[in-house]
Amino acid sequence: MSLKKEMLTKTFLRVKPVKMLCSLKSGPKYATILSKENNCTYSHTVKLLDLFKDFGFVEFEKKGRIKIISLTESGENISILLKKILIELNTSNKK
Repeated sequence: MSLKKEMLTKTFLRVKPVKMLCSLKSGPKYATILSKENNCTYSHTVKLLDLFKDFGFVEFEKKGRIKIISLTESGENISILLKKILIELNTSNKK
């Protein structure tokens, strides 16, 4: 991503929360995996996931000591919209 595109995206969207929500689109994951995929600390990942849960975008399923995070229907819709916004921001920058 070019510097100009990255600045445009950062102006309108916080990068890590958007990436994290969009990366859950591929299926349920553990918090550790999400933090690694999004180059984010584990504590920041957990903080964002708690916020997402409060908004109703994700749900947790506890399996033993591990929580599996997945998108709710609302979270799925938001991730699709965010992806469309990112695409539009990137293509409008070319004009």
